[in-house]
Amino acid sequence: MSKHSQNKLMKIVIDCLGGDNSPFANIDGTLITMKKLPELSAVFVGDEAEINAELAERGAAVAFPGRIEVVHAPGVITGEDKPTDAIRLKKDSSMIRAISILREDESVGALVSSGATGSLVAAATLRIGRIRGIKRPAFCPMLPAMTGGIVGVCDSGANVDISPRQLLEFAVLGSCYLKSAFGIENPRVALLNIGTETEKGDELRKEAYPLLAGCENINFVGNMESRDLLTGKYDLVVCDGFSGNVLVKTTEGTALQLLKKIKTDIMSRKKYMIGAAFMKKMFMEEKEFMNYQNYGGSVLLGAEKVLVKCHGSGDAAGFAVCVEQAFRMQSGGMNEMVSRILKEIDEKNEREE
Repeated sequence: MSKHSQNKLMKIVIDCLGGDNSPFANIDGTLITMKKLPELSAVFVGDEAEINAELAERGAAVAFPGRIEVVHAPGVITGEDKPTDAIRLKKDSSMIRAISILREDESVGALVSSGATGSLVAAATLRIGRIRGIKRPAFCPMLPAMTGGIVGVCDSGANVDISPRQLLEFAVLGSCYLKSAFGIENPRVALLNIGTETEKGDELRKEAYPLLAGCENINFVGNMESRDLLTGKYDLVVCDGFSGNVLVKTTEGTALQLLKKIKTDIMSRKKYMIGAAFMKKMFMEEKEFMNYQNYGGSVLLGAEKVLVKCHGSGDAAGFAVCVEQAFRMQSGGMNEMVSRILKEIDEKNEREE
């Protein structure tokens, strides 16, 4: 294990196990980002012998002197493990060890993992804790907008039953995330609903609407119907975790199936194949545009430290984007921004009462 001594380096812990392409994608992706960001250092957690062998093969010790640590934790948490049992019984797993390092080592600012989502959320909530003023952390994946930008969905699966106040918290979390990680200064925030009219929706959304509209700390632009998610009119959509998860997966699934149908239709006729040959570059660009890995992982917002959940089937390029996400969030002071805004909101409510 080699330890760095340069205080200006930002240290991120990498859970090297749990993904379909682990540990190779995790290691390669991290090294890609370390090459791009010389101020980044990494703590690789997993099977020590395997990690060291992969790092040696890539010449990492020479390429990144003093910027790499390796911690042995060979156990793997799978999607079949019950989160509470995994936390209690699999203390030698890479995920739980990585969470422990994140909690105990003040020099570590973030964690990136492609492991089981449920266990990561549970472990982070129990072991890391939440930002003061946040009741529950939330996932916020990013999707491509048709205008070339991005749109976040918060929450997308961490919380099924929530309160109107939590939707306001999600709006604050997501707005600060977009500012710190993507440089969007005044994110346009929408509430997922069955119509754009103010009075639409169930009791949750009807009660949340005035909270969002009355908050001076966010740029709330009203309700949004699901069909408008990718139009580029919005930067952030807030919703309960059940609706958000359905929204994200339906959108991604529809895009993938449409691409498959276009390919099938092209191959069905010779004249289509000839035409497609002239448009090959355009088709490749569209496929890359809709590749969810290009837009990072599903960030767990609201925890006291930064956590990024990568796609379990992601490759090295996708993992690299996630590591850079974690770096940008930490260096951008996202959690400090959230704490300040929530304090301002609570102080305003106290004055009005």
